[in-house]
Amino acid sequence: MSVLIAFLSLAVESALGYPDWLFRAIGHPVTWFGRLISFLDRRLNRATDPDALRRQRGVQALLVIVLVPALIGLCVQILLWFIPLGLFITALLATSFLSQRSLYEHVEAVADALDSGGLDMGRAAVSRIVGRDPETLDRAGVCRAAIESLAENFSDGIVAPAFWTGVGGLAGGAAYKAANTADSMIGHRTPRHEAFGWAAARFDDWINLPASRLTALLIALAAFLVKGADPRNAWAAVRRDAKKHRSPNAGWPEAAMAGALGLALAGPRSYGGVTVDDAFMGEGGRREAESIDIRRALKLYRVADYLLIALFGLVSLLAILAF
Repeated sequence: MSVLIAFLSLAVESALGYPDWLFRAIGHPVTWFGRLISFLDRRLNRATDPDALRRQRGVQALLVIVLVPALIGLCVQILLWFIPLGLFITALLATSFLSQRSLYEHVEAVADALDSGGLDMGRAAVSRIVGRDPETLDRAGVCRAAIESLAENFSDGIVAPAFWTGVGGLAGGAAYKAANTADSMIGHRTPRHEAFGWAAARFDDWINLPASRLTALLIALAAFLVKGADPRNAWAAVRRDAKKHRSPNAGWPEAAMAGALGLALAGPRSYGGVTVDDAFMGEGGRREAESIDIRRALKLYRVADYLLIALFGLVSLLAILAF
């Protein structure tokens, strides 16, 4: 029933988002995971320890970060199985692992800010969804940053948690979300987290491999259904450029989105005053993106998301018929 839970959670979250009443009642799992990660970081990650020990303790911390939410998720799902409507309550809880509506709204806000308030408001809006230095971005840079964020977060904020929920139910979804949160908090190559966060960063790379490939495929397929998008160029960009990205996963959805829209995404970017000389995704495409390109990307994302929901619905139906 894990695939059915994933399907129902996708359908509900797409329509309603994460319900406000549920947030008021129980908060959000990401904030819970964040507290656990911060606690372990403070207790186990000591600057005076040698890197080998800090790496070992990072592995230990990752085990706690992944296994505790997974066990809690498993226990909750087992308990709900024996009550009326337990399956639907389980799916409702699993919506907390997804961000379909919020991702759309945050990226749309960038296009709206650019159109209504100009570059300064666009920079302010995009700074809420990307980590790069917003003051270094011109109008085209703001647009590219929003589209890149849309592509990457479609993979690790929607497809990946849905995939792992489909594999392991609440336990799988919780374990994935906890690991992904750990990567975002401690998986950075900084003096404090280079060693301690090594395991979190490598584990996040591994668990996102299936979703990043599936996301690229969904975007390429969606391009067949979106006017003006180019599915062949999307897949050509994936095959040519995805492997050039510094991330083993981010290049797949970014290249697919770039190729479908005829843009050149990624490339050199500034983070905390440091320029990262990344490869271009969709090399040869336009760099002069505009707010209309953000809106085209959102159409492509929405269709790709519908395809994802349909895929999980089909697999759920086949599983029900098989048993």
